[in-house]
Amino acid sequence: MSRVLVTGGSGYLGTHLVAALLRDGREVRTTVRSTAREADVRAAVRRGGADDAGLEVVAADLMADDGWAAAVAGCAEVHHVASPIPAAQPEDPDELIVPAREGTLRVLRAARAAGARRVVLTSSFAAVGYTPKPGAEYTEADWTDPGTPGLAPYPRSKAIAERAAWDLMGGGDGGTELVAVNPTGIFGPTLTSVPGSSMQLIKAMLDGAMSRAPRLRFGVVDVRDVADLHIRAMAAPGAAGRRFLAVGDGPALGLLDIAEILRRGLGPLAARVPTEEEPGDEPPRPVIHNDRARQELGWRPRPVETTIVESAESLRDLGLLKPSE
Repeated sequence: MSRVLVTGGSGYLGTHLVAALLRDGREVRTTVRSTAREADVRAAVRRGGADDAGLEVVAADLMADDGWAAAVAGCAEVHHVASPIPAAQPEDPDELIVPAREGTLRVLRAARAAGARRVVLTSSFAAVGYTPKPGAEYTEADWTDPGTPGLAPYPRSKAIAERAAWDLMGGGDGGTELVAVNPTGIFGPTLTSVPGSSMQLIKAMLDGAMSRAPRLRFGVVDVRDVADLHIRAMAAPGAAGRRFLAVGDGPALGLLDIAEILRRGLGPLAARVPTEEEPGDEPPRPVIHNDRARQELGWRPRPVETTIVESAESLRDLGLLKPSE
């Protein structure tokens, strides 16, 4: 088997995907914006139970052409995971939209030029279900309309980037194939010492920094299951030209639901999690279907409760929680 490329190998999902591929015996090349991150990537991969001897780390930036031809050279399989995720929504939407769209197209063009067999793109539920819909029930047939009034820059960027990817690649027409994986809110153990945006929510709850839970309702999926879905989407011949929603079984959750799972599963460690929501109207609780991934790819997500509890345990084990008073 040829070497497989994973873009964004220093990130929350990227480290899990690299580790999973290495555990499967694959030779992996991964991109980071700077090779100064290489030691951190290797430490994260080892934390994920993988031998990093088969890992090559190279530098390539989504906003520059340099390095991408070399990154994809000899790789028949490309997992494009790298994408900007903001700590806060920027005032200028182009700060997110341009890197998301142009970075995706840059990677896809390089993969196509190198003769890659398939690219599996990490898109997002943000590209599927952020335009209001009666019943708030969503499948892969749904698309977020970037022109939706009041739509935040992040979901706009994901919808625009994925549309641009399909416009460029289509179903592959005999050349490089494209598959999209569209995760909801990604939680689960972190392999990195810098927690991502979803893990920051768990940390804020456990540290007592969130006195009241914001009124949000969203699907939850385990980061390890998203990595598994990437691998299944790469392997299945019939996945070409398809989108796959990645969401755990069961209803969408609110942050207060997550706080209650933490309290039940962690006891004293969860003593500071919020016990009430911010005031306001009840937001829609989306119904998000994962039937396609289950039926076509044999995907089986972990129980959401396991994901939430193990997210917290990983923060504790890495020493990332505020000490109890």
